[in-house]
Amino acid sequence: IRRREGKTSTVFFPLLNVSRRSKQPGPWPPDASEAEEETQEKQPTEKPSTQTQPEKRKRVTENTLKAKKKKKNDQKECIIPQKKETEDEKSTKPKKKRKKKKTITDVLSSSEPKPGCSADLQNLVTQYFSDKRSVIEQEELKLLDSCFLSSNDLTHTLSSYLKQVCPKWAKIQKQHTEMSSVVLLIVCSSALRTIELIKQLTAFKGGAKAIKLFAKHIKIEEQVKLLQKGVTHIGVGTPGRINALIEKEGLNLKALRYMVLDWNWRDQKLRRMVDIPEVKLDFMKLLESGVLNGCKEDKVKIGLF
Repeated sequence: IRRREGKTSTVFFPLLNVSRRSKQPGPWPPDASEAEEETQEKQPTEKPSTQTQPEKRKRVTENTLKAKKKKKNDQKECIIPQKKETEDEKSTKPKKKRKKKKTITDVLSSSEPKPGCSADLQNLVTQYFSDKRSVIEQEELKLLDSCFLSSNDLTHTLSSYLKQVCPKWAKIQKQHTEMSSVVLLIVCSSALRTIELIKQLTAFKGGAKAIKLFAKHIKIEEQVKLLQKGVTHIGVGTPGRINALIEKEGLNLKALRYMVLDWNWRDQKLRRMVDIPEVKLDFMKLLESGVLNGCKEDKVKIGLF
């Protein structure tokens, strides 16, 4: 815009077309051929950019996977020799053997059999009632030496031992006339042992009547009837069945004078009568039922065979 003496005039200049390559001025508007050339130039430049991005991503993922696999393999290679070392160490180290608990059979097989005495029975009674009775009651349970017969020294048979212990058996046998009671009570651990002991009584009993007192194959009602029918002098059996007969009043201890315990005999497992828990409990109940009181009154005497 030029201003001269109050007059204005306008001058128009054509715009210059500058291309990207030559940056030289050209005519405006551009020709159609030039526009096509520009589009053709743009297309090949854009294509390789779109093709290279997914290829790069694939390569990156493949590289990361390979690197992870290498790390895992390296870790496995590091861990495997450690396992082998521990296994080798375990094989070389001596294994600790667990100590087996010694049973009664192990202890008794290694030790020589000793004949029982009155002190053994007294210790057993005090140990059993230590948790169940007071100190004063435990003192009352202690028996005098006069309550015990001489013990078997493992040289006697049952008949020879009873002859030594009961020298006046013939007289005692004739004086006994009470029903449902016995003069001599032999306590053992099993039914088979009772049968053996009854067989050994033949040389001692003479005309006395003996009865089996065990639970195997014999009902308690039948035993009660046998005791009530006639006079029985000797009873041989297990403490469990003897307690059951006393509870049902089929057997009483009024005429009892001698109680012999099959103390030294051992079964196949080398257990004594007192070593078997069930028999031990029944035997302690039998002592409580009236045997200990009879010993204190000097009516009953206990012998260990």
